[in-house]
Amino acid sequence: MIPSIHKRGSETIGLIRYLYGPGTEEEHIDPHLVAAFDPLTPDPGRDPKTTYEQLQRLLDQPVNTLPVDKRPEKHVWHLSVRAAPEDPVLSDEDWAAIARRMVAATGIAPDSDEQACRWAAVRHADDHIHIIATLVRDDGRRPRRHNEARRAQAECRRIEADYGLRRVAPGDGTAAKRPTSAERHKAEREGREQPAREELRETVRRAVAGATSEEEFFDRLAAAGLLIRKRVAPSGDLLGYKVALPDNRNGEKEPVFYAGSTLSPDLSLPRIRKRFSGDSDAPSQSDSTPSARFSGPAAAWRSAATAAWHALLIIDNGEDGQVAAHIAAAGEVLDALAKTSAAHTRDQLREAAFVFERATRSHIKAERGHDGALRQAARDLVYSGPALGRGEDGATTAMAIDMLFFLVTATAHWHAKKTHAQQATAAHKAAEHLRTAYHAAADAPLGVLYQRGRRLSQPLRQKQAAHLRAAVPELAEQILAEPGWHALAATLADTESAGHDPAALLDKAAGRRELGTADSISDVLVWRLRRLADLPADATTMPDHIPAVAKGSGRVVSSAPNRDDLPRKTR
Repeated sequence: MIPSIHKRGSETIGLIRYLYGPGTEEEHIDPHLVAAFDPLTPDPGRDPKTTYEQLQRLLDQPVNTLPVDKRPEKHVWHLSVRAAPEDPVLSDEDWAAIARRMVAATGIAPDSDEQACRWAAVRHADDHIHIIATLVRDDGRRPRRHNEARRAQAECRRIEADYGLRRVAPGDGTAAKRPTSAERHKAEREGREQPAREELRETVRRAVAGATSEEEFFDRLAAAGLLIRKRVAPSGDLLGYKVALPDNRNGEKEPVFYAGSTLSPDLSLPRIRKRFSGDSDAPSQSDSTPSARFSGPAAAWRSAATAAWHALLIIDNGEDGQVAAHIAAAGEVLDALAKTSAAHTRDQLREAAFVFERATRSHIKAERGHDGALRQAARDLVYSGPALGRGEDGATTAMAIDMLFFLVTATAHWHAKKTHAQQATAAHKAAEHLRTAYHAAADAPLGVLYQRGRRLSQPLRQKQAAHLRAAVPELAEQILAEPGWHALAATLADTESAGHDPAALLDKAAGRRELGTADSISDVLVWRLRRLADLPADATTMPDHIPAVAKGSGRVVSSAPNRDDLPRKTR
């Protein structure tokens, strides 16, 4: 249940007319009173003889009894309380009880206070109510509303428990503004997949992902088809911007513009400029640049995997400001993936980026300049073009998603330790979408590796098993029992053929993160090893390892693959 305290107003009659009217998008249905300060309060929605002005005069009476110079200029208080979409439809009696609890919790009308402010609760939809109050008590004093927003949130958490509603994680005031009911109804009526506010927020986030200048940012907005309105000071300095969808119009057929800061706190122009200011300070990383043998989307995905690998160290051990910057930059990488991914992973990656957006902000200030590798990875993804979803592109996609899954999971753990409940929840949800996208990307390339591993000679498989037991003795038997072991054995053989020490690479691949939390440890090690050894992610481009020949017999010593012995999904 979400409470929203709106800006105070100066005209009681104006808000009453809105609450009882059809709504800006004709979305109000059966407006009526569910509760008020006085049970005998007239209801213009159900009593045809009652006018809006009568209700207004009743609510405004304490204000009007004050001398004109003592009356507050902004005396109209407005709170909306909305249930979650999956919650059951509450009765008028339930909403009436909730309204009384909310005015008591916020200090508008404390329990048993006969001199409290006057208020009325109006319902014009199944899922929410509006409470209007005037901010002068019957005794002429002002109400005590200190920390009213926090107290409203706390009371909603108690209401959720009492009514068995969806439990919303406590907020910290850093969330982006949710679409209003009018915006949602308009989107439904016009057949849009999402309200204009959300579509614009996603588009702006993708435009800023990896951008290095204001010019580039605005060029991307224009290329995405948005209408742009810039706010310029008399000096010529750019102060801010607004964006609109060309086909989202108001009643006067004019575009509906949204300021960047109203889409999300971190999309204001000053906050965007801070991203650009730290780009020149990006730290160098020895293995952050893919080999020249890879190009296009495959190189960009490898760059993203490497940047995520390094970011894991920061999230585990870095200062809070550095961690916050890396988490925000990880959001840019996900936004870039949502724009450039292949069709079979696109929907899940878009959902991952959409929900992870909430995890990119908290009250911990990001120290820009430490996130250069991730921001460069996002930029590489944007300019590498769309991935094909097959061959090296498709296999490298699985490699990157695997590493980003760990990065997002680490983000969830970090937020949880900081008691950032909403951010931790958002990161966990993003990880689940990444898990699904991983399956879509990894099944084919891992299947190829699995079959190559099955064709290895028995001595060669035993040799790789020995490397495994030496590097991760505590996990070796679990890995050997996984269906993915054959793919890992083939990868270890590939690293050795490429001139690497398999045991040393295994030790490095296993050392960065605890592997016991992975659903398929062998999968994780496959992608880490292939990246560290600079091997193609798509094993179809590599020759099979020639099995040993039994001396004097000409017979190949290997285990033939069984037709039905296919790899299973393990993540």
